[in-house]
Amino acid sequence: MRYQAASVMGMSVSRSGWLLVAACVAGCAALPGSGPTPAGIEAQAKTGIRVAMVDDALARRLLEKHSPQLFSEVFQAGAGNSEVVAPGDVLEVSIWEAPPAVLFAAVGRDTGQVSSAMAASGQVTPSAVTTFPQQLVDSAGTIFIPFAGNVAVAGRNVREIEAEITHRLQGKANQPQVLVRIQANNTAYVTIVGEVANSTRMPLTPRAERLLDALAAAGGTRQPVGKITLQVTRGVDVHALPLNMVIRDPLQNIPLRSGDVVTALYQPLSFTALGATGKSDEVNFEAQGISLAQALARVGGVVDARANASGVFIFRFESAAALPGTDAGGTTPEGKVPIVYRFDLKDPRAFFVAQSFRIEDRDVLYVANAPAAELQKFLSLLLSTVYPIQGAVSLTK
Repeated sequence: MRYQAASVMGMSVSRSGWLLVAACVAGCAALPGSGPTPAGIEAQAKTGIRVAMVDDALARRLLEKHSPQLFSEVFQAGAGNSEVVAPGDVLEVSIWEAPPAVLFAAVGRDTGQVSSAMAASGQVTPSAVTTFPQQLVDSAGTIFIPFAGNVAVAGRNVREIEAEITHRLQGKANQPQVLVRIQANNTAYVTIVGEVANSTRMPLTPRAERLLDALAAAGGTRQPVGKITLQVTRGVDVHALPLNMVIRDPLQNIPLRSGDVVTALYQPLSFTALGATGKSDEVNFEAQGISLAQALARVGGVVDARANASGVFIFRFESAAALPGTDAGGTTPEGKVPIVYRFDLKDPRAFFVAQSFRIEDRDVLYVANAPAAELQKFLSLLLSTVYPIQGAVSLTK
């Protein structure tokens, strides 16, 4: 049998070897890769997924659309009334009678530490005060006062409770005066959890404690201030802002209300890096946000040996209102549409745009391979195929 040989990269390969090479290459036409090519991504524009080349104007428009809602805009101004009593609070009730005391004269009382000399001089008229044992407001929202009976206190402030007890004692006590104090505030409090030194419950007082007061009561944060996000949960409303913003803007240091939950979060957001980047990873970042330039730096930049600098993409589910004219046919249950933002880092101006383009939570950063990298993979595959074939053909001679 005669063999006709040809030369491939300095190697002699027979006709049979060439047939084997062709069969292998044909079977391996789909070369391995880390993701789609730029052309493949651009082709998706025909399927309803919008692909937008990012310039300075688009980056500025997106920055305005993604500005966070402020606490001062979301939550109503004014603190809640911390003096409103609820079941579980502990109250202390004191009652004064003008002399001569006729109702509470026989019970343990404090004469107000008025000296007999002052009383004899006529400078002051001693009165009797009776302080009752502290009482826990029961599940029905009442406390018991002798001669006044069960008094409904839940949902009232201390002034209203004092007026109610005084009214009930009229005609029984001699010119009664009542003082009610909340000894243990077990219901009007704020809960502070998360990345703080000590998770705690902070009772609210008439002082109207604010957001940073709660953080101080918990001993401050365990992580750097610049990487902490404060989240406030009030009923069904949940909103978050960077701690730095709350410190800089006094309007965001909002008064707290009973039942609020303040959570200190450390880098609560993340994006995913794929393709020809320094590392493929999920990267956490802080709520004050990072730019595309910072995101690329955190994953080691683009791989110089195989990255296509003109094929840097951000995959995002975007609000339809962010980009007018976006086809909303493929919206998610949250009303979002898939959008791919493209950057050409071969253009020096793109680096300025990358500094103003903000990365959002759950973004996917993808860097495509360069065409030369695909060629290199093909040649590597070809060489790994030709060498074994040449050896096999040599053995048959």
